Amino acid sequence: MRLKLTIAYDGRPYNGWQSQACGNTVQDIVQAAMAEVAKQPVRLHGSGRTDTGVHALGQIAHFDAPPEISMNPFNWVPALNCKLPATIRIMACEEVAADFHSRFSAIGKIYHFDLCTDPVLPPLKAGLAWHVPRLLDADVLWDALALFIGRHDFHAFAAYRGNELPDMDWFRTIESVELTTLQDGYQITYTGDGFLYKMVRLLTGGAVHAAQGRIRLDDFSALLDQPPGLPLGKSPLCAPSDGLFLEKVIYS
Repeated sequence: MRLKLTIAYDGRPYNGWQSQACGNTVQDIVQAAMAEVAKQPVRLHGSGRTDTGVHALGQIAHFDAPPEISMNPFNWVPALNCKLPATIRIMACEEVAADFHSRFSAIGKIYHFDLCTDPVLPPLKAGLAWHVPRLLDADVLWDALALFIGRHDFHAFAAYRGNELPDMDWFRTIESVELTTLQDGYQITYTGDGFLYKMVRLLTGGAVHAAQGRIRLDDFSALLDQPPGLPLGKSPLCAPSDGLFLEKVIYS
């Protein structure tokens, strides 16, 4: 039985999603809980990585339940949650087709970024919002964000992992960007067919940089769809992980 998990977590205590030797990742901790329940190691496959400090409301992962375990999907939720820290929760578990893959079956993702523009960041928002106390122009912020909509070469808005190939595909499609006014700032929501490494942080940081008047909007626009070698450079600012949430993974 192949099972699909919907996982929410506070990313602050962890070294991201992807399993690492340190063991302090969300994947490692969920897999340890699954091994306790199943009485044997179980491999968990995630829809994609999230960086250290990045949060998730709807991370998706799948695993194949050992054949000798007859527990129904619903019961996996409390069985795992009672063995997980309060900062990680299994929100749902359902049976899926044998050919479902949490990563390769995904057709898109939704991320949102919370910005707090108050002069003082409330302590209960620490790590849950990017504190941007310097005045920004909301109209310019929107104009900068609107540039991302459509299919573009986002090479200038991607960080390097160190394993990039010469024929790396830097094109992605951003289907929509929404800018919502909050009581203490803004929320930016991105829907796209996929995102490069640190792409959301570089998109957001660059747009805020423009909205603060630190880069001209036409110069910022020119960073998109550059020729090889990035003669105009990269995004001027990578936003911190604070305030970034993986909201949803989209499947057909």
